[in-house]
Amino acid sequence: MARRLGVLAGGGPLPKQVIGAAQAAGREVFVLAFEGETDPAVVEGVPHQWLPLGAVGRTLRALHDAGSEDVVMIGPVRRPSLARIKLDWRGMQLLGRLGLGVGRGPGLGDDRLFKAIVGELEGEGFRVIGADEVIAALLAPAGLLTRAAPDAAAEGDIALGIQVAARLGELDIGQAVVVQHGLVLGVEAVEGTDQLLARCAGLRHAGPGGVLVKLKKPKQERRADLPTIGPATVRAAADAGLEGIAVHAGNCMIIEQQRVIDAADRAGLFVIGVDGRG
Repeated sequence: MARRLGVLAGGGPLPKQVIGAAQAAGREVFVLAFEGETDPAVVEGVPHQWLPLGAVGRTLRALHDAGSEDVVMIGPVRRPSLARIKLDWRGMQLLGRLGLGVGRGPGLGDDRLFKAIVGELEGEGFRVIGADEVIAALLAPAGLLTRAAPDAAAEGDIALGIQVAARLGELDIGQAVVVQHGLVLGVEAVEGTDQLLARCAGLRHAGPGGVLVKLKKPKQERRADLPTIGPATVRAAADAGLEGIAVHAGNCMIIEQQRVIDAADRAGLFVIGVDGRG
């Protein structure tokens, strides 16, 4: 019998896709929805519970009460400040073990946070899995996906973007960078890829070119926060005047891959899976 799946659902369309794929495979699913983050449509017709982000203890109890065996974390979640988030006692204990607290300690990067969350779940006896274990086709394949292909200038921009993105990842800052004609127009931080692209639209130099490069961080917890693109990313890249998108093959998720390819073809953009090593 398939193991019961607990879904910690963030925002965007991916949680609903994962839930549907799990159900199609005969899995029973329980969804933990987060107030202000999860789309209410995601939990329609599915056993679920709504909780605030800081309710770590209640989240673990809900997963246990629902009989969850495997747990998947999927969908983006906005990062409130420690001063604003309503942490319960279990959440405060978690931050204490990380040497953090409201008004003290260093910042908490995504890598460190997600590894801590995975450790907390595994300590409770859950098996944490990646979304790609539920939908294998989510992962970007290697090679060109579109009719358009990068020219020599774009290939140079991709190579530089890979170097910069890898360094960003080592510092646990972000996953994406925009490069045009050998110049770094912008790097992703807390604002996310769509805002990075919007910001770079006004920074491009005259003429064609410009590439978004998105890689998994070198030490990233791949079960929790793999880089992701979707149709909205293609639209944002086109609006920014870019020539194409390069993603980390096997380590980046593509939401609705065929729609991404079709949107890129209509816009004349390339989408390519690269090995992330330059």
